[in-house]
Formats: sequence, C-alpha cells, structure tokens
Amino acid sequence: MSGTLYGIGLGPGDPELMTLKADRLIRGARVVAYPALVAGESFARGIAASAIPEDAREIRIEVPMTPERAPAQAAYDRASTEIAEALSAGEDVVCLCEGDPFFYGSFMYLHARLADRFPVEVVPGVTSMTACAALAARPLVARNERLTVLPGPLPEAELTARLAECETAVIMKVGRHLAKIRQVLETVGLARNAVYLERATLPAEKALPLAEAPDPAPYFSMILVTKGADPWL
Repeated sequence: MSGTLYGIGLGPGDPELMTLKADRLIRGARVVAYPALVAGESFARGIAASAIPEDAREIRIEVPMTPERAPAQAAYDRASTEIAEALSAGEDVVCLCEGDPFFYGSFMYLHARLADRFPVEVVPGVTSMTACAALAARPLVARNERLTVLPGPLPEAELTARLAECETAVIMKVGRHLAKIRQVLETVGLARNAVYLERATLPAEKALPLAEAPDPAPYFSMILVTKGADPWL
C-alpha cells in the first residue's frame, strides 16, 4: 500500500499558532518536504523546526521567486517525483506549508500533481489574512458584509474597479506593487481606511497607516481596507 501525503498548514509564522494536529503529524513524520528559497532558508521549515524529528528525511523544494511560472513549475515537477517515490514505497510524507495549504499555499501545486495517484490529507492552518486582521484589531466582516481578496500584481484598472465596489478588501502580494496600490487607494478615496501590515505574529511584526508603509514592501506584507471604518490612527 502507498503512503499518505499530508499537506500541513503551519499558520502565519508564530510556531504556537500551529494546530495540535499539525504538531502531532510533524513529530511523527519520517519524511518531511517543504518549500525553500534557492540556496537559502525555508520559512516553512523554520516555523516547524522544533517539531521535526532529528532522523526524518527532508525533501527541500527549492522554488525560484521569479515572475515567470516555468521555473517554479519545474521545481514542483521535480519535487512531486521525489515525493511520489517515497509514497510508492509505503512512506507517509508530511509537506509543510506556511499559512493554509489551499489559500495561496505552495502545497496546492503538489496536490495537483499527486492527488490522483495517492491518498492525500490536508490540514488547514491559520491564514496570514486572519493574522493581519488580529494585528490590526479590525474585524474582517460582519453580518452580510462581503470580503474581497485581491492580489497586488493585478493591473491598475482592475484593482481600481474591484476596490470601488468592495466592502472589505485584503490586498496580498504587495511587495514591489506598493506604489501602484497606494495610488489606486488614493484614487478611490480609501487610502485613509487602509492599514499596512507586515510579518504578522513574528517578532518584527508591524501595523502602520498606509502612508508610512515602506516601498518596496517585503514579501510578507498585506493591506487591509475597511470601508466606512474610522481612519486608523
């Protein structure tokens, strides 16, 4: 019989926000896979480091951080082949994923390649979106309100149109797109309702008015916009 592939959501960064189930599965793992920067560190592994058994076999998935999709897809192709070999040999594989596996999570690319051949179990995790709402002390939605999640790389015209009609918006993947996003929020009159958040739940976390956000923003950052809210700070 083949092994089971576990997609483990680790939460936004604070190890104490891992679920009990995630911690249990990691501590019992014989094979652990995780994404990593090319020749660099793995944020996912860093979150789970204290729970990974010393004798566990580790599969690094080195994913190039480039706008082009082909290099990253090739990395997931190589990783899925190595993971498939372990699963075919009857070994369970625990795959670490910061945040939630199916919310902008890296695990979804392995799931697409392996779920039709092997048993898969997904363990959800605390998302960076909800972690940022907690840091900002702003509820995301109430009653019949709608929540819109927007990626920062969207074209300016599309961002403008979607923000103009939303109630609460979370803008992710801010990075080098901060100047464009800030201009769009100014255009639709929502800049004073926007909170910039960085590295939520980590020691270096920040919550700032949008006007004070660093440009370019780091990878682990987002903007929370709440219509009708009192100006923040």
